[in-house]
This record gives sequence, C-alpha cells and structure tokens, in this order.
Amino acid sequence: MKNLPVHRYLRAPVQKDLARKMVFIGGPRQVGKTTFALSLLKTHPKNETHPAYLNWDLGEHRERLLRGEVPAAESLVLLDEIHKFARWRSLVKGIYDTRKSKQSILVIGSARLDYYRKGGDSLQGRYHYYRLHPFSLREADPGAHSATLDLLLRFGGFPEPFLAASVQEHRRWQREQLERVIHDDLRDLERVREVSMIELLLHHLPGCVGSPLSVKSLSELLQVAHETVERWLTILERLYVCFRISPYGAPRIRAVKKEKKLYFWDWSQTPEGGLRLENLVASQLLKYCHWREDTEGHAMELRYLRDTDKREVDFVVLCDSRPEFAVECKTGERSVSPAAGYFKVRTGIPAFFQTHLGTRDYVHAGTGIRVLPFHRLCQELELP
Repeated sequence: MKNLPVHRYLRAPVQKDLARKMVFIGGPRQVGKTTFALSLLKTHPKNETHPAYLNWDLGEHRERLLRGEVPAAESLVLLDEIHKFARWRSLVKGIYDTRKSKQSILVIGSARLDYYRKGGDSLQGRYHYYRLHPFSLREADPGAHSATLDLLLRFGGFPEPFLAASVQEHRRWQREQLERVIHDDLRDLERVREVSMIELLLHHLPGCVGSPLSVKSLSELLQVAHETVERWLTILERLYVCFRISPYGAPRIRAVKKEKKLYFWDWSQTPEGGLRLENLVASQLLKYCHWREDTEGHAMELRYLRDTDKREVDFVVLCDSRPEFAVECKTGERSVSPAAGYFKVRTGIPAFFQTHLGTRDYVHAGTGIRVLPFHRLCQELELP
C-alpha cells in the first residue's frame, strides 16, 4: 500500500477558518492530528522540530508558553495538548487577543477537546472546532478499490496500523494505543481511581457492538452500580475510544426509547464479519455527521431504528432533526431486509440503502430500497 492523498479531508475548511479565527482540532490518540497540523505549515521541515510547533508535554515548550512567548516570525502557531494546563483557556485567549492580527493559531488535543473547553468558555466566538477521524474508504483511496476496503476492515483506519498493513504491528499498536489512553489520558484528565475496572469493562465491550447496549447487564457483570458503568462509558466516549447512538423515535412506529448502541472509533477492535462491517459503516456515517456539523453548522445526528417487535435498521442520519436517509448493513447482497421495507413505509425517511461487501447494485422493485456495495454507497452519498 499505499498511495494515500497528500492532504487530509479537513485541510481546505481549516485553512479557510484560520484566516478569521482560531481552529481547534480534537480526535482520538494517533489519528494524525499533529501530522495534519504540521502539514499546514508553509516552511520546512514540517515535523515536531519546527519552531511554530509548541507541545505542552515538552518542558521547554511549556515554559515558553507560560511566559507568553510564541515564535514571532511564524504566520501559523500550533499548540499541542495545551488543554492539560488547568488555566489553558486564559493562556490561549491572551495569546490570541494580542497576536490575532499577525498570526493564526491552531490548537490540537488527543482527549475530547470540545468537552474540556466547556464550562464558562472565555474563548467563545474566537474559534471553530473540528473533529479529525480515521481514514475512511474515499479518503484513503478516491477510487474506492476493494483491496483498500479489505485493508480498512482488517487493520482499521488509524494511519499507523493501516499504512503498516502488518498483523503483528497492528496487534502491538492496538495494545499500546489503549494503554496510553487508559494510563495517560484517563488518569490525567478524568482522575478516576477505578482504572482496572474500566480496563475490564473495555475487555467486554467489543462483544456488545451492534446490539442495544444493556448497561444493567454490564453493571451486574462488573458488580458495580448502574450509574458507575454509565459514567465509565461516558468517559470512554470523551476519550474517543467508543461512541453510542440513540434510537430514532419515528411517530408511526412503536420505537424503543432508551437503549443505545455502541461502536468503536477503531472498528478493528470489533469481531470480524458482519459486526465489523457495521462498525465501519457507523464510523463512516459519524464522520459524515461531524464533517457537516463542523463545516456547515448543521445539527447532525446518527441514530438507529428499532421497534418493540425487534425490527431494526442499523442507521438513520438526521439533519436539523429531519431524517435524511437510512442504512442497513448486510453480509449478503440478494435479499432485502424485511425491517427496512417495513420502516420505509411507516417513517417517511426519504431514502433507504442496504449496503454489502459484494458487487450487486440495484433497486428492489417491491420496496424501492437501493441495494449497493459499500464503496458505491460512499460515492453516492459523497461521504468524506
């Protein structure tokens, strides 16, 4: 592999916004935020030794930032992991307010920067926020070839294991990445004491992907309170380990109301087969939702359809509270999901898609549901 695009999918909108405001970029550990930020610099070398790059984790950089010193000759300054400083908002505000006519500022962080920036936000109106996602099919390969999709399903979309395309390197990366999240981000930012219990919860979560998540069952398994498991899950979401989607309560169906479905940002943690494909599609649709929120300002939601009779369609995408389309994932390509046909008649969702890993692309005559390969779905919906 790999002839990857030179630039990530956020490059154009981020460059446009940097001309007017600060830009914040959050996302999982090792998703490529620092590499992306460095690629925006106009001078070489574009690596961590560049004078425009200041990382709070480095003592020398930390001292310079606390003194309010930024490189005067650089038109763009990159501030990495600065949200680990308790008074980082005031520090960034001071730098921006005194330098905004001369310099652009890009702030990047591995934890949920959008969460930690909140709470009496003194920076409001001074920045735009973006979430950087792993490689998706069209970003990794605009031609959407089947070989690239196979690699994404096997190794996930994080740059290091995807580019290495090695089973051994993938295992090592996956273990080390989770260790850093648990032992660095979790302890530094959340200050929880039950680290070993959260590790145990993480061990069980891959088996929960794709089905309504029973927090009650997890609390009984771990022998802790329901509220404790819910808090741990929220923490893992803030740290970009997993995400949950809620059911869509269309008015003409007896929809379930409460139980959410869980997926991983690194879909290669999910068991191989249909569940991993479903997690990959969930990640692609979440990336689409975040892209439209961060670039266009729409209120996007990723939901799922399920009624009390256990009929289910995997995903529904909503824009400003209105459903845009629904997607069902299947390993086969010939039969149409009866649940998709049932919900199509009763929900008023404009478009229904059933996606698969095969080759057939057709519209089902009886229901009007479009059945198509995953790579065609990405092209049809122009998913980033």
